[in-house]
Amino acid sequence: MSFSQLVFGRLSWDALPLHVPIVLGTFVVVAVLGAALLGAITYYRLWGTLWHDWFTSIDHKKIGIMYMVLGLVMLLRGFADALMMRLQQAMSFGDNVGYLPPEHYDQIFTAHGVIMIFFVAMPLVTGLMNYLVPLQIGARDVAFPFLNNFSFWMTTFGAMLVMASLFIGEFARTGWLAYPPLSGIDYSPDVGMDYYIWALQIAGVGTLLSGVNLVVTIVKMRAPGMSLMKMPVFTWTALCTNVLIVAAFPVLTAVLALLSLDRYAGTHFFTNDGGGNAMMYINLIWIWGHPEVYILILPLFGAFSEIVPTFTGKRLFGYTSMVYATIVITILSYLVWLHHFFTMGSGASVNSFFGITTMIISIPTGAKIFNWLFTMYRGRIRFEVPMLWTLGFMTTFVIGGMTGVMLAVPPADFVLHNSLFLIAHFHNVIIGGVLFGLFAAINYWAPKALGFRLDPFWGKCSFWFWLVGFVLAFAPLYVLGFMGVTRRLSHFDDPSLQIWFVIALVGAVLILCGIVCMLIQFYVSWRKRDELRDVSGDPWDGRTLEWSTSSPPPDYNFAFTPRVHDTDAWYDMKRRGYERPTTGFAAIHMPKNTGAGFIIAALCALCGFALIWHMWLVVGVSFAAMLVAVIVHTFNYRRDFHIPAEDVVRTEDARTQALAAAHV
Repeated sequence: MSFSQLVFGRLSWDALPLHVPIVLGTFVVVAVLGAALLGAITYYRLWGTLWHDWFTSIDHKKIGIMYMVLGLVMLLRGFADALMMRLQQAMSFGDNVGYLPPEHYDQIFTAHGVIMIFFVAMPLVTGLMNYLVPLQIGARDVAFPFLNNFSFWMTTFGAMLVMASLFIGEFARTGWLAYPPLSGIDYSPDVGMDYYIWALQIAGVGTLLSGVNLVVTIVKMRAPGMSLMKMPVFTWTALCTNVLIVAAFPVLTAVLALLSLDRYAGTHFFTNDGGGNAMMYINLIWIWGHPEVYILILPLFGAFSEIVPTFTGKRLFGYTSMVYATIVITILSYLVWLHHFFTMGSGASVNSFFGITTMIISIPTGAKIFNWLFTMYRGRIRFEVPMLWTLGFMTTFVIGGMTGVMLAVPPADFVLHNSLFLIAHFHNVIIGGVLFGLFAAINYWAPKALGFRLDPFWGKCSFWFWLVGFVLAFAPLYVLGFMGVTRRLSHFDDPSLQIWFVIALVGAVLILCGIVCMLIQFYVSWRKRDELRDVSGDPWDGRTLEWSTSSPPPDYNFAFTPRVHDTDAWYDMKRRGYERPTTGFAAIHMPKNTGAGFIIAALCALCGFALIWHMWLVVGVSFAAMLVAVIVHTFNYRRDFHIPAEDVVRTEDARTQALAAAHV
């Protein structure tokens, strides 16, 4: 092997998509926008602020916001893929082959699934938990602040690898779960599957470490008096979510490691020859994959449980049943994975067991819906933007749940499994549950994070475009699924089907309008922030502990560790006549920012990129450099600083004055 092969491996000028007009045009647009962004950052001299205050921050609040920004940026890429697929399917009938070649279409629908699950939903959910959990339990930060920063950058660099595949080489053409033998070296000899493996491995390590961090934080760092059954419901759902992450993500890591050994080392874990079994991959990927669905939705169940009481002026109905329903869902999520392949010959007994468990898991989910409805019953409902998203969720998610119960019946699943009905059901649950929940949470907790509300007019515009667009985009897919139209196709022969795809395209365009309205909402809110700022900074007057701090909270969150007596901690404190302390402030010990997380994660990404292209010298150098960086950081003890008592007094005095002005 020559030196150039050791350095560049399979990477050559042919890897650039100069022969694909769509990708080349996209590259030019992204390059221009990226250059403009970098130019603006340089012009306004923001590099120092970004590096010292954000990129190297170990503050859980700033890391949570960065997770949210990553998720929203990747949403634009993931939705662009969805829009391209809808346009292709709406025009590709008969002699018209559409504008996307089949191999390009396959890359797009694979990238769409990977990005939306791993780099949109997961960062948004993780960011929400990162920001809120320490505030809700009365902690000053998470248990392992540096690990939090490192986890974020691992997720970010995993996303960067997926984005790099758009312009250097290509992405997988296997579907977002990459079933073998299609994902094996014989049928996918190019670098697309390698991008898939290493992007998910790097991001998965970040997610796993974040899960460990939050579990330890919730178990060990709760405020005095906050027993498990006095935790806010959102914290309960975050605990169950991160237990699922810790239990499920090692399975994903293992199955991708075995698949990479099949591709790199010639092993036969998932091949028919050599003693392998492709069905083992499918079992393992879904043992991770079905808990992943609940990893995404459970924190939003917690968010709805905070939003509904706030905007109905009542306590949450059935707190205890909510907690037990969450625990039951967590346990049952491990007993239903096989319903994803009822059609693969497992047998009647096995299919019956998993069909029954799938129906059972709908019971605690339904209990949550009824609890929210009973909370709203005879309440003083305020139809603010977060409440609208909540009501939209309840409508759409129930439909998705009912279609899920239909698919839980094995004979029905035999008919519908490989059809567009399944696509409609899945999006019904993920969009109607996860995305609607995230948008509700963003609008609800934005005043806490930013100090001002998001503009309600553009928020309502975004909601209605999303809701109507969602119905138009996916209701036709239910119809097409009942008609037997197969999923994953880019071209159709029957012209009578075209009208349904055109309606679905119209729905996708309306969703695009909803996304644009959301971006306008962010911009307008920033421009009108003084007008939208409540004097106290807490316009919703939420009931849990995070609302007892200033908005945005100081770096240290709480000057005094709060003592909790009730599940609705902030409401209870006000009812008891809580007065903010004015004396007794002391210096606060806080960990120091560090760039080690960024550097180590960047070296991991470089090593992953080199493995993708078989650049073995770069692999060795980057891996060695990563180990050195880890060792250097391990022995770097100067990572702490003190916030002087006078700074704490100054911050708390400003907060007290703001509250007094609000009461006047």
